[in-house]
Amino acid sequence: MAVTSGKEGKSSGMDQGKYVRYTAEQVEALERLYHDCPKPSSIRRQQLIRECPILSNIEPKQIKVWFQNRRCREKQRKEASRLQAVNRKLSAMNKLLMEENDRLQKQVSQLVYENGYFRQQLQNASIATTDTSCESVVTSGKHQQQNHLTPRDPPRDTSPAGLLSIAEETLTEFLSKAKGNAVEWIQMPGMKPGPDAIGIVTISHGCTGVAARACSLVGIEPTKVAEILKDRTSWLRDCRSVDVLTAFSTGNGGTIELLYMQMYAPTTLAPARDFWTLRYTSVLEDGSLVVCERSLSGTQGGPSMPAVQHFVRAEMQPSGYLIRPCEGGGSLIHIVDHMDLEPWSVPEVLRPLYESSTVLAQKVTMAALRHLRQIAQEVSSDVVLGWGRQPAALRTFSQRLCKGFNEAVNGFTDDGWSLMGNDGMDDVTILINSSPSKLLGPQFASSDGLPALGGGILCAKASMLLQNVPPALLVRFLREHRSEWADSNIDAYSASSWKASPCTVPSSRIGGFGGGQVILPLAHTVEHEEFLEVIKLENNGLTQEEALLSRDMFLLQLCSGIDENAVGACAELVFAPIDASLADSSPLLPSGFRVIPLDSGIDGSSPNRTLDLASALEIGSAGTRSSVDYCGNSSNLRSVLTIAFQFTFENHLRESVASMARQYVRGVVASVQRVAMAIAPSRLGSHLGPRVPPGTPEALTLARWVCQSYRFHLGVELLRPNSEVNESVLKTLWHHSDAIMCCSLKSLPVFTFANQAGLDMLETTLVALQDISLEKILDDNGRKSFCADIAQIMQQGYAYLPAGVCVSSMGRPASYDRAIAWKVLNDEENAHCIAFMFMNWSFV
Repeated sequence: MAVTSGKEGKSSGMDQGKYVRYTAEQVEALERLYHDCPKPSSIRRQQLIRECPILSNIEPKQIKVWFQNRRCREKQRKEASRLQAVNRKLSAMNKLLMEENDRLQKQVSQLVYENGYFRQQLQNASIATTDTSCESVVTSGKHQQQNHLTPRDPPRDTSPAGLLSIAEETLTEFLSKAKGNAVEWIQMPGMKPGPDAIGIVTISHGCTGVAARACSLVGIEPTKVAEILKDRTSWLRDCRSVDVLTAFSTGNGGTIELLYMQMYAPTTLAPARDFWTLRYTSVLEDGSLVVCERSLSGTQGGPSMPAVQHFVRAEMQPSGYLIRPCEGGGSLIHIVDHMDLEPWSVPEVLRPLYESSTVLAQKVTMAALRHLRQIAQEVSSDVVLGWGRQPAALRTFSQRLCKGFNEAVNGFTDDGWSLMGNDGMDDVTILINSSPSKLLGPQFASSDGLPALGGGILCAKASMLLQNVPPALLVRFLREHRSEWADSNIDAYSASSWKASPCTVPSSRIGGFGGGQVILPLAHTVEHEEFLEVIKLENNGLTQEEALLSRDMFLLQLCSGIDENAVGACAELVFAPIDASLADSSPLLPSGFRVIPLDSGIDGSSPNRTLDLASALEIGSAGTRSSVDYCGNSSNLRSVLTIAFQFTFENHLRESVASMARQYVRGVVASVQRVAMAIAPSRLGSHLGPRVPPGTPEALTLARWVCQSYRFHLGVELLRPNSEVNESVLKTLWHHSDAIMCCSLKSLPVFTFANQAGLDMLETTLVALQDISLEKILDDNGRKSFCADIAQIMQQGYAYLPAGVCVSSMGRPASYDRAIAWKVLNDEENAHCIAFMFMNWSFV
């Protein structure tokens, strides 16, 4: 007996009111055909009827209508599923926003209460001042002293019970940050919550150390989320290793682990960090899963971990993850990262990296959310990406590129790296590694181009300070215009390193780079903040022998951080030669660039010491710091560029490869400097560059004194007459092409002011300038010459200095053709300072 499949609709070519009915067998056959071909042509439909006898009594027009209705239902189902997913996300985000609103309401109530309490205390204090009783004053002082001497953290035992006590306290403090007001949270610059946002991201304001918090919905169940986040090396690119030294279960069903974690340094100019922490995993009464963590130190009485060479021990304040199951699937997650990264251990110019909650949010907190979203997308859809690769395999390539580049930048001795002697200049550091199997694995032998005996890896690296160039803009240019900085001879040598017969060591052509590239996309992350691609290099400019050996030259390349609106994010371009097969087991020897912004938003507290002159150039006439738009080309005004290139070598060619690497990196540095100057926003238009406000009277007065004294002593004008009437003397001095700087009149002269060219030459900032003495930048001849000329400067008022070399705060030599020093007089004609002008300077 035939059964109906329901009303499938009316055919336009059939009688009105006549419904088509199908048997169960016919519906099953049609469904099977639909999965093979959801939109058959007219010929295909007739062929289907001939091939399926069960459909022989159905007209082709009826078949056409069935397929139309089937496609329509499929589209409606997908749209309904999408809308349900959006609705679930909006509901979850609404729940998070309501919780955040409740927290802020409680914070407002607490602040109102504290305000009233302090008002009452002030009134009581004014009354108490009339009380002349010595006994009351002495007693209160003694009471305060006793409270101050009471130990805040009494010693605890290191038994499981003692560690559980630390763990429970960590849990309480973490929850007070994740859901309460233990930290004052403010919105992350540039982050706005919404249905398409990564989540609600906030940063700390005014707390000890740096802290960031994020709340979001992820499409993964809670236990899986916890498992992923606990595996830090899989998603935190700066994490070198995490070792679980001890683990035991608690009586309440939780788990306590003692961890030792090492973190890479992001640049060659700072030491790496490590952490000794306790991690506590437990389930709350409402079913929420919590993973919280904090550093162990002597104040808590927990077990100690001795210091490790080449690492600075940083501190993790109570941090972690609160993971709650979400209705309809997935998890609501709260992430808190709170650290003290010991900024005292790095040069002052780099301290913003270690004092910025925005940087922490980008590098750690948001990186965790992005990784979870990436995993959720891979699980929910069976996607095969470029070159027939699964997403997980390509993600492994990205992780290996980042890890290899970090290893090159840090050069740890336990990986086999050792320092090679320089050629008399410290601008490029050369490291060699004669045990590449420690980095690449023991399976990579001479067949992979790495000689098992008698050879190794050489790394040449350097760092430099950039001014007025957004990292995203620079890295995007380096990616798209490889021929502007790369040498095709060196690319050929690197590519041939993985073959049986490498090329003869080439000599790099400084300023003569050639060769094109074809970018072949492989994969990108959910938010397009990271791209993995294969670069096919063209053989332009190679000799016949080189072209033969380097045929099919490919690079595996990772590009990240090219979103100019991402505040506090660093930008990277990392690449490694690879065979065209792109085998999963291919060894990778990454090289590349990392540009790290130093100005990362409003979260950083102002420095303890700020020069009046620095304030003059950074503070407007209203007395408030001029705001910087964190979007477009004006996102970051200062950044640190780190370059690292790796090459294989055989022992008999080690010196030749080292010489080639030094020359090549110096050429790349010069090219990048040229590119940075060309693409700096200030060159593109005044509205894109940094704005220099009118300044305070102190700065304007010093500029006037410098120019007047130059005219008085040398009889000529320092500054050319400017056609713009409103152009201030300070601004003209600031943009002067020669490096001008002022030194104090002390036994050890220190710099008190420098114009933009002077800061570029010293590779420093106005705030950090006061820590640089004149003696630090002068070489031996310069110091001797200055000591001989100081008397002439003070008597005659000026002196001409011969050509020489200065050393920047980054250790890079800068040569100058000529210099002038003159005595700066104030309005009373007393000596105020000494000014220097270094002409036609350039980095060696």
